[in-house]
Amino acid sequence: MNPVTLLALMLLVPLIGAVLVVLAGRWPNLREAITLLTGAVLFCVVLALLPTVMAGTQPELLLAEPIPGLPLVLRLEALGMLFALLAGFLWIVTSVYAIGYMRGHNEQNQTRFFACFAVAIAATMGVAIAGNMFTLFLFYEALTVATYPLVTHAGTAKAKRGGRIYLGTLIGTSIAFQLLAIIGIWTVAGTLEFVAGGILPEGIPAWQVTVLLALCVFGIGKAALMPFHGWLPAAMVAPTPVSALLHAVAVVKAGVFTVLKVVVYLFGAERILGFGAADGLLYIAGATILLASLIAMTRDNLKARLAYSTVGQLGYVVLGALLASPMGILGGGMHIVMHAFAKITLFFAAGAIMVAAHRTEVSQLDGLGRKMPWTFAAFAIGSMSIIGLPPFGGMWSKWYLSLATIQSEHWVLLGILLLSSLLNVYYLLSIPARAFFRSGQNYEGGEAPWPCLLAMAVTSVACFALFLFPDLFYELMQRVVQTGASAS
Repeated sequence: MNPVTLLALMLLVPLIGAVLVVLAGRWPNLREAITLLTGAVLFCVVLALLPTVMAGTQPELLLAEPIPGLPLVLRLEALGMLFALLAGFLWIVTSVYAIGYMRGHNEQNQTRFFACFAVAIAATMGVAIAGNMFTLFLFYEALTVATYPLVTHAGTAKAKRGGRIYLGTLIGTSIAFQLLAIIGIWTVAGTLEFVAGGILPEGIPAWQVTVLLALCVFGIGKAALMPFHGWLPAAMVAPTPVSALLHAVAVVKAGVFTVLKVVVYLFGAERILGFGAADGLLYIAGATILLASLIAMTRDNLKARLAYSTVGQLGYVVLGALLASPMGILGGGMHIVMHAFAKITLFFAAGAIMVAAHRTEVSQLDGLGRKMPWTFAAFAIGSMSIIGLPPFGGMWSKWYLSLATIQSEHWVLLGILLLSSLLNVYYLLSIPARAFFRSGQNYEGGEAPWPCLLAMAVTSVACFALFLFPDLFYELMQRVVQTGASAS
């Protein structure tokens, strides 16, 4: 099939799936079969485009030009392919998990849930294949709107409050900072096209580059850089499959993906390094990593602890991007993938614990590992990958990020990365340790429904497989780095 047609199908397939899910709402089995089939078809479409991207071709599709000089255009390159592969595969896995979770927990409005999930994936694909910043901004905002009903799914006062924080923070940062940065870049560059090596003109003052970069980074609220991180813990009122969507499949990954895209294709790594434009932002990212880890240690609620862990781990990607070195960009891109598989495993486990044992606090988990061994084994695997321990994939991204700080002689940042990993050991591995080795309260049940266990098994195996076979994602990020370097 023509690559341009496949590019269009990346948007159309999940949107068509959403419509069919609504039409099949009265028949749960059919509705869920449509969800899984749609996910499989989308992933096949993404895979069909992989050889084209690996051959160095960037398929492009012009959708419209509502403003002269600002077209809505789709274009797929190596970084977008990495993100599309990740989101496409994990949508299937999360859908399997969601079927078990939503039925096991007797959730209401399941048709709306699966339909909104599909629309959110369509917006995510739009972010991945946006050909300029104007197009990306529109899909970025569409993703915020599409996920709002998922965050407020429970319909309780707490859920509505969490949704207001979610929507207010993400829309607020976009309008106050990101949109202002986009207008500023358009004014000085005359274009918003994604070009390897950046689009800023020669002779632009260093202070302008610094201000525009800061507006972009803080305006991409989905990257959860402090102090604009509060929406992420607030959104934990959503069902666990939504938390998995937020943390691994779409929302936060769209944020850090956009940061990488802005650094490589709008500003250019060489321009950022030459002007020292990111020096202050680097230490804000470092502070986010450290402070989020310290806060996570204090949280007894399991999902809240995982939420603050995500804030810290997103800081790793932002740090890698802002180091603006080949090794930093490589490590940041690979951490998007490695963190996604590890963190989704942790959220799957947290949801399984709630569905089966109805426990939400870390202090309630003592001894539970003897009744739910598969769930807590998966949690241990996800934890070790996030910590960066071999033989799990998280080791590679943390290795490259650490090398990037050494090469740039940012010794304080290296210390933060190492200290954060030690804190990860404390606040993550202590959970399966107490579940297996402490005597606990009476619990006569067993594991969560089998779809939940199947999804956890797939992502746990993936954490191990990514240690042995990281080649595809490594090669995609090498292409991003090499393209940017050759353009500079």
